[in-house]
Amino acid sequence: MRAAVLPGVGAGWEVRELPVPRPGPGAVLIRVRASSICVNDVLASRGALPFPGADPAVPGHEPVGEVVAVGPGVTSRQVGDRVGATWVQGACGRCAYCRLQRPLTGQTALNCAAPRTLGFSVPGGQAEYVVAEAAATVLLPDDLPYELAAPVMCAGYTAWGALRQADPRPHERVAVLGIGALGHLAVQYASACGFETVAVTRSPDKREVARQLGADLVVGDGAQLRDAGGADVVLVTASSYRAASDSLRGLRVDGRLVLAGLDAPGGFDLAPERGRPFFAQRHRIIGTTHNGLPDLVEALRLVAAGRCTPMVEVVKPDDLPTAVDRVAGGDVRFRAVVSW
Repeated sequence: MRAAVLPGVGAGWEVRELPVPRPGPGAVLIRVRASSICVNDVLASRGALPFPGADPAVPGHEPVGEVVAVGPGVTSRQVGDRVGATWVQGACGRCAYCRLQRPLTGQTALNCAAPRTLGFSVPGGQAEYVVAEAAATVLLPDDLPYELAAPVMCAGYTAWGALRQADPRPHERVAVLGIGALGHLAVQYASACGFETVAVTRSPDKREVARQLGADLVVGDGAQLRDAGGADVVLVTASSYRAASDSLRGLRVDGRLVLAGLDAPGGFDLAPERGRPFFAQRHRIIGTTHNGLPDLVEALRLVAAGRCTPMVEVVKPDDLPTAVDRVAGGDVRFRAVVSW
């Protein structure tokens, strides 16, 4: 099979021929039809995040396709099922975190002593075939194209989970900080749910796109958000925690600021503001990542219903090296999807 392989830290992605893997007990073999390129895959390949420990180092944690074989003991999936495989495949089951018996979520991946994560600790989905735990797959809606399903497996999962964690009320206003792979989906999800939605971006070229995606208002920073009446919820989908701290200026009393995804290198600060100290606002800062398969199923259904449409650029495997460079440079609107 053809697969993307990371030769080493800082080396370019290569497409190589590898043996087709076989599913073990509890696992399925998926013929991958589409797999998105997440910026975290790129960061790991360049040493900004831990380099994948799988051998071979095949990246990719947003694969979708058809089940072509099932391992011993699998009854929940059948050959021919259209499925997506999630980033978090399993946990060690024995460490202090696992003894809490929490559901398998993104929290597991970042707290378990030895998690199994697609594209990091086990070979990922940037390949023609991938093995995944049956319990860590979801059935795709029948009419959902693969190239639109793939970005939901991580970016959409995270964006929808962030909105759900904020738990906005019907009368509340939702702001989305950062219009990128996550943010362009978060704006659509918030709008689809009927919330007045504000996009916060410093990029002039994204202002009109944000309006087309459903934003009722577009502002440039926390001060402009405050001057426009503020928001009850700010979903931080940008990687700049400095911008996240700044957005607190536009968060209304009793508001919630949701930090989605992995921590940025800079760290998050509660910047003091004269006359409006943090403690007096009763703000809540919420961390969130993949929060459980029910959230993922909901996110996929919204896309299948046409309430949210990922903006994708479909590329061929031979174009992977160029696509990776464009993702690293922020030049993709908004998700590069490899068609395998």
